[in-house]
Amino acid sequence: MNALNKYFRYRQSLIEQYIKGDMTKGEYLIENLNAVLSLKSEPFKKIDSVEKGLFNYQYFNALAKDAKMNAENAFDGEKANYYYEKKDYATLKVIEMLNYKGISAYPIYVKSKTLKGKLFEIVLENYNMILHSTNELILKRLKEESVFNDDIRKSIIDGYINQRY
Repeated sequence: MNALNKYFRYRQSLIEQYIKGDMTKGEYLIENLNAVLSLKSEPFKKIDSVEKGLFNYQYFNALAKDAKMNAENAFDGEKANYYYEKKDYATLKVIEMLNYKGISAYPIYVKSKTLKGKLFEIVLENYNMILHSTNELILKRLKEESVFNDDIRKSIIDGYINQRY
């Protein structure tokens, strides 16, 4: 777990640099991808801890964003969607391991026409972590567990979410 903690500390320093304006969103995404890949060349096969699940979320999210940023054809778009599906699997595992405790979720305002009315934020209060998804199964589970509030809110990281890369 020490390597995971080191990654999450480094990721936090990247976020702080982004917030201060020391790096662009694109630079942040590239640095985060490099950090993820330098820690592990592949995701955890078995998600048996919240930390491993959060790492897999970051791993697949970074790969998906990289595929989207560098998309030159439809195959690249499909690859991004594949990674987003894997990211959502990790999200579901994490919220299930937490037994839906210490979680709040809600739809967020977005500038993107594609994501409008679809993207929601999941706040893991005890992990200082914010996840995002459009996955219908995750949404359904969050609602069934009464941790989803239907009121649309501004994302905690609105400046990041609504900035193009």
